[in-house]
Amino acid sequence: MAELLIELFSEEIPARMQVRAAEDFKRLVTTKLAEAGLAFEDAIAHSTPRRLTLAVTGLPVRQADVRDERKGPRVGSPDAAVQGFLRGAGLTSLDQCEQRDTGKGVFWFAVVEKPGGATIDALPGIIDAAIRELPWPKSMRWGNNTFRWVRPLHSILALFDGAVVPGALTLKTAEPAPESSEGNVCLGGEPTAVTLAYGATTRGHRFLAPDVLTITDFADYQEKLAGAFVVLDREARKARILDQANALAAAEGLSLRDDPGLLEEVAGLVEWPVGLIGTIDQAFMDVPAEVLTTSMRTHQRYFALETPKGETSDGKLAPRFILMANRTTEDGGKAVVAGNERVLRARLSDAKFFWDLDRKVSLEDQAKKLADITFHAKLGTTAAKVHRVEGLAAVIARAIHADVEATRRAARLAKADLVTGLVGEFPEVQGVVGRYIAYEQGEAAAVAEAIADHYKPLGPSDSCPTAPVSVAVALADKIDTLVAFFGIDEKPTGSRDPFALRRAALGVIRLIVENGLRLDLGDLFLVARGQLALDNAALDGELLAFFADRLVVALREKGVRHDLIAAALAGRAEGDLVRLLARVEALAGFVSTDDGANLLAAFRRAANILRIEEKKDGHAHDGQPDAALLRLDEEQALAAALAQAHAASEPALAAENYVGTMAALASLRGPVDAFFDKVTVNADDPALRANRLRLLAGIRRTLNHVADFSVIEG
Repeated sequence: MAELLIELFSEEIPARMQVRAAEDFKRLVTTKLAEAGLAFEDAIAHSTPRRLTLAVTGLPVRQADVRDERKGPRVGSPDAAVQGFLRGAGLTSLDQCEQRDTGKGVFWFAVVEKPGGATIDALPGIIDAAIRELPWPKSMRWGNNTFRWVRPLHSILALFDGAVVPGALTLKTAEPAPESSEGNVCLGGEPTAVTLAYGATTRGHRFLAPDVLTITDFADYQEKLAGAFVVLDREARKARILDQANALAAAEGLSLRDDPGLLEEVAGLVEWPVGLIGTIDQAFMDVPAEVLTTSMRTHQRYFALETPKGETSDGKLAPRFILMANRTTEDGGKAVVAGNERVLRARLSDAKFFWDLDRKVSLEDQAKKLADITFHAKLGTTAAKVHRVEGLAAVIARAIHADVEATRRAARLAKADLVTGLVGEFPEVQGVVGRYIAYEQGEAAAVAEAIADHYKPLGPSDSCPTAPVSVAVALADKIDTLVAFFGIDEKPTGSRDPFALRRAALGVIRLIVENGLRLDLGDLFLVARGQLALDNAALDGELLAFFADRLVVALREKGVRHDLIAAALAGRAEGDLVRLLARVEALAGFVSTDDGANLLAAFRRAANILRIEEKKDGHAHDGQPDAALLRLDEEQALAAALAQAHAASEPALAAENYVGTMAALASLRGPVDAFFDKVTVNADDPALRANRLRLLAGIRRTLNHVADFSVIEG
């Protein structure tokens, strides 16, 4: 068995593209190896800012022999059929075929055996195709090349079993346009081919070890890169970054603020991480911490530090930051730190200027400026949206027993910071800036927190507001957005969702479910439509169906079966999400029991019989069975059990006692099992047969009254 090692060495690949590109390259190469009949043991992909690497182990040195058998015409068939068979098999004579008795006659068979070629002969085409097919979100051309890739490629290392793969990547290059006799450039010129030959060399760190490294295999490659100041493994780079950052923080008596996203990005920016610590000027520390960290994180990729949480400190942002350089320097990084401190000082000077300016204007005055901002051409201004949100938030506040006046004020001021200079400079901190200003200007805590929280939750990992005023404003803002955009027919389609309506719906679901709110979405849609003057009742049904789809997605991610959600909905437009989830939970518990599983099987059996017989008869058998025709004890017992189950489940359903409802259904198991064991449904007597079909319809009707059992799988 042999090893294949490929490295694509280039200019710096954008950090956000590296991991995906490495996995895509691995997928393309391994898929093509499999298509060529080349099995392998393992494939490992690596990425750094300047290289994509793939190591495939356990490859055979030769492809397997191929034996191809083709069945031809019957012996004695016309010559035209025989000649066509020979041409299709690539043969010239029947002497190259054999006769076989198949039990249905004697037929000609062509058996073609092709010896497997050397694996290394198949690799150039596989590597070339994988490089060309590698999907990039953005690509470029360089020099005169017509070939496109994410960044200019410098070299391609390709080794198989220690030998260089004999191949090259051809880059078509346009010929320079010739000049005319008048000195003008003429169009034309045929493209020429420039090649980037596969080789056995790479290079180490751009500055610390730029010399050529000759490689023999993957182990040698890893060892030489490590000696050339390149940490190949991404997880190892992340660990090195964290270790250095934590050590620097601990030396200052501080702790590193957790930021997995920034760690991932920085790991894609450096091949040899060197941690350094810098200082934030104390003059900037009165700027909101979120603004400071946004500036450091987004623009500079610095890690923020905090004071330790404890009895004497509260874990606030510390006037220090950590940066990851991509090299060591003779002065221990002093010049690098000084340079980064100067850059940060300039950025934070702008932030402080806007912060000092914004605090001088009241949020109420800022909110008046929203009348000059268009929310959407068909939906009016942002001020109009704020007015709608205030009205809907008040309705929600009354329903969830929140402070109505505080809710109104929070809704009125929630988007006031959109016109501040600080949010204009740092859009990521909208809401947060409003909260800080609200506290400074003496607003109640519930109002200030709701201003920041009304955008939440922004995603599945974001925290969900729990304070009643915050919840009311957050719900109102999202519901108004959903109803408004559905009302102007700007609904999500496929992967297109420019107004993030799916995220808004998932936010509404989380706010309601995680806070256990008994709200009917249909009622809230009606209020929102009224404020938008949308006289379209069908819109409510569309929105409820949209929420049902989002709920399926949200619950599926938590391991809840989508078919149980569909069964619990049972074709209803359910607006009370808490009630719906309680029904789903009870149904999941029921079908996981022996009684539930057996009853589900019986339901399917009854439904299948009814479907066949109703198709045959041309009509449904939904009527009540005739008691006089219940001849057998099992028929009588089933009819009585169905009546009792319906009588018990009806009040349990009305009281939202779904566990009790499922218990009522469970009581049917014994009578249903006995009926199918002892009773022949398709009796010779037509009246008896019809009556027994009505009993089966009773099983279907009773179970479907609780949930749509026909959509439950398994």
